[in-house]
Amino acid sequence: MTPTVALVDVYPMSFSIAEAFAAAGATLVRVQSTPEVPTVYRRLPELGLFAANIVHDGDLARSSGRLAELGVDYVLPASETGVELADALAEALGLPGNGTALSAARRDKAAQQAAVRAAGLPVVEQLAVTDEDALLAWCRSRPGRVVVKPIRSAGNDGVTVCRTPEQAVAAYRAIVGRRNIFGLANDAALVQDYLSGPEFAVNTVSSRGLHEVTDIWRYAKMSVNGVVDRHCAACSMPATQDGPLVDYVFAVLDALGIGYGPTHAEVVVTADGPRLVELGARMCGAGAAYYAEQIGAANQLTRTIAAYLDPEGFLRERGRHRSRGHAAMAFLTAPSAGRLVEYPLLDQVRELASFHRVHIGVQPGEDLPKTVDDATEPLMIGLVHEDPEVLGADLRAVNYLDGHGFYRLAG
Repeated sequence: MTPTVALVDVYPMSFSIAEAFAAAGATLVRVQSTPEVPTVYRRLPELGLFAANIVHDGDLARSSGRLAELGVDYVLPASETGVELADALAEALGLPGNGTALSAARRDKAAQQAAVRAAGLPVVEQLAVTDEDALLAWCRSRPGRVVVKPIRSAGNDGVTVCRTPEQAVAAYRAIVGRRNIFGLANDAALVQDYLSGPEFAVNTVSSRGLHEVTDIWRYAKMSVNGVVDRHCAACSMPATQDGPLVDYVFAVLDALGIGYGPTHAEVVVTADGPRLVELGARMCGAGAAYYAEQIGAANQLTRTIAAYLDPEGFLRERGRHRSRGHAAMAFLTAPSAGRLVEYPLLDQVRELASFHRVHIGVQPGEDLPKTVDDATEPLMIGLVHEDPEVLGADLRAVNYLDGHGFYRLAG
């Protein structure tokens, strides 16, 4: 029997999950969680792959009834904005899912940390603020730097590391009263202690309450364009299924009520142990699944499909993948804005021993924004090699080349 899968908020940047489910033989239904397309997604995907396209107007009974008529077997989010509606639809239809009891904590960063703390896990100290006086008082009580960020966003949108209370207030003013990358109004901000230590992305898939790490990446960071600790690369790590980092992430998944589907957790390993930065209850972006597969790690995308369409097979194969090489994703940083003419040094990158692929976000002839977050990255370079020394040298070469000379602008 052909399964029918509803994917909430499939947009061009998350279209691969729809293609993968279709290749696995599923009939697809697209659900759009809001009548408007969020600014960050820009446009609708091609709809020919879907048997139906349902635009949710806020009436859960109507949308779930339509899915019932279509015989939907599974509902899951394709993008960050689809998490809560996917939870609600699956619950309304009595389908496998994570339920709605902790749904808000899987999207709201303040509620997320509170839920993890309530489960007895160590978390970063934080405060959700709606006025500058409370923010100032909290910052003045801290010994070091703080991070100010929107409560409901992604992609490093509005995330600012602040050295002084006055910088924190400026960051707060830049957030509150404005819209995040998903088009939602920021009516509050979150301030947290700055976490010192290496930061890791831990990607997982869960089925029937059992978790699997698919891939782990360590972030490289630099301070540039006025942004402190911008992620300039992600380097592959062995995807173990135990150890302090993985044990902590699995405990976070349990604390957030996640028993089904993919997640993307960002964790800093401090001197006192792992601390959650934030977790997205959806697939990791940036091509991580593709590059994990290139080095023999588990592909989060294909493991997600198995978790839903073949749960017994998923559990049999859980944790059996072993990396056989090394990969890095270099996230380039445009130092200034303008009309892009060309990338004059890109051929030098292509000559590197570990060069695998280039993913261009801004094409010549288009407007190039100054890079300040994930949404303004001009391109990503994928590196793959069996020798970690070669990979590391090539990544440093990419970082060296990436500067004013890498972008030729009109005028």
